[in-house]
Amino acid sequence: MIDGSPQDAVPRAVGPPPALGDPARLRALAETGLDAAPDEAFDRFARLVSDLLDVPVALVSLVAIDRQFFPGAVGLPEPWADRRETPLSHSFCQHVVDLEVPMVLPDARLYPRVRENLAIPDLGVVAYAGMPLTDLSGNILGSLCAIDSKPRAWTAAQLRTLADLAAACSSELRLRIALDGADQARRRAEEAHERLRLVAGLSERLGGTLDVATALHRLADATVPLLADWCLVSLVGPTGVPREVTAVHRDPARAADVSRFAELLRTELGPRSITRAVLRTGQPVLVSAATLADIERATHSPAMPAIAARLGFASHLTVPITATGGTVLGAITLVNDARRPAFDDRDLITAVEVGRRAAQAIGNSARYGEQRHVAEVLQHSMLPRLPEVPGLELAARYQPAADRVEVGGDWYDAFLQPDGDLIAAIGDVAGHDIEAAATMGQLRNLVRGNAYGRSDAVSELMTHLDDVIRGLRLRTAATATLVRLRTDGAGGHAVTWSNAGHPPALLVRAGGAVEVLAGPAEPLLGLARPTRRSSRATGLAGRDTLLLYTDGLIERRDRPIDEGLAELAARLAGKDRIPLDDLCDLLLDAAHRGEDDVALLAVRAR
Repeated sequence: MIDGSPQDAVPRAVGPPPALGDPARLRALAETGLDAAPDEAFDRFARLVSDLLDVPVALVSLVAIDRQFFPGAVGLPEPWADRRETPLSHSFCQHVVDLEVPMVLPDARLYPRVRENLAIPDLGVVAYAGMPLTDLSGNILGSLCAIDSKPRAWTAAQLRTLADLAAACSSELRLRIALDGADQARRRAEEAHERLRLVAGLSERLGGTLDVATALHRLADATVPLLADWCLVSLVGPTGVPREVTAVHRDPARAADVSRFAELLRTELGPRSITRAVLRTGQPVLVSAATLADIERATHSPAMPAIAARLGFASHLTVPITATGGTVLGAITLVNDARRPAFDDRDLITAVEVGRRAAQAIGNSARYGEQRHVAEVLQHSMLPRLPEVPGLELAARYQPAADRVEVGGDWYDAFLQPDGDLIAAIGDVAGHDIEAAATMGQLRNLVRGNAYGRSDAVSELMTHLDDVIRGLRLRTAATATLVRLRTDGAGGHAVTWSNAGHPPALLVRAGGAVEVLAGPAEPLLGLARPTRRSSRATGLAGRDTLLLYTDGLIERRDRPIDEGLAELAARLAGKDRIPLDDLCDLLLDAAHRGEDDVALLAVRAR
């Protein structure tokens, strides 16, 4: 205990005592959850001290690294009573923390340690008795103190009473710390549960798309804000640097900044970049205490540190996205600002698992993209170049089904006969695989070989095509429409067509009226029983447009195909003046992007 005569006092310390900055003590102080605000339990302790020791001022004083604050207080003068805190220049209780023993001063003005303390003139502190307040580990958090504005000889009974009350007050502080610990444990358990849910649901969430860009965005969205304040997901390029970067910040107002940071990450990383190191080695990196110097070392761009400062940059970790076999596909970078706890080993373990699960989905998406590209190139290579025909304008489109890598069986064709007639055809082979594509190629070639140089009616051409399919034993079932357009000598064209189970062609007349070129229902090509095909005829005058299409343009699972046909006819009404290419694009844009390919072939009389 520090008491006795002034001659026994230790000289006054200069600056805050080192003990105030002890991390364990400050952590315990924070865990009390108390601050410069009244707390009824601690106000009660202050009232008991004031009543039992008959002093005008009593305080429950907790000492931080740069201030003391009073959750319990009686008798403080203003403005301190309202503020409930003072700077250390007005603190006697800091010395109780420093010395780790009670401090009892009959007249503080006589003691070198405190006689220049501003609490004497500003708070009226003359006599002071302070008992340590401790946590379970013995850390001294502050003092329960009695204060008088005149000299006072403290009795042994008074000091025993103050010590007993300090012990009870310490018990209350320990209870608050325990409650905070229980609350933290609950929050950690909830956080762990949320992380488990994230990891468990990540495969399903990412597996719901086969588009790489969508998968990257879903991955970044899944981690923010649950795991981090902001996130960067990078895919590695052939040179070992990021070729594609997706970024998300928890604050929507920072969207422009985080997008710019992602753009610079892709182009401005230097050789000392942690992201490049993770992409190269496949090893995760955790930096619990980060500074902007980390960014400065990693980049050639002076803008990146400034952007990172705005986004918040206090700790970060980067983990690889590693496919089976060890190939590094990319990296995930998580960043927290100073208001959030620094990343630790638990965060690293979670992030590594996120990266592992993301690898499968991103790998699948990348393979899908490659396969889809190959399929589309193959499909388009099998589509013909349209001929130039005097008096007629032709346009065609092919659109593959959404989220499908298989080559489809939809096709179209148009070619000139030696006599100047135009043969136009469209069809759909059952299936969406290489076999269907091969059959589609064979069927298109059979149409050409069967029709070229022959002036037979289209019904005869279709009947002969059916016979050839059976005779060659092509295992297929296909729909098709075959059309011949022949000049009629009056500036128009005679149109004859034969339909084998295909959606009916549409004719948009000059003026915008739409006709459905329907006929008797006839079976598909390739069926076992021979069928005599029929044909129908109409005319194509100037500015009239003939539209051939496959069922992907009108068919949806949630409605009959007749409704789709009626909707298409209504969409075409009044569209006779739209340029032909624009009309084809308009039809594809308005179509439901679904489970089937779409082929279009449009012919317009000039």
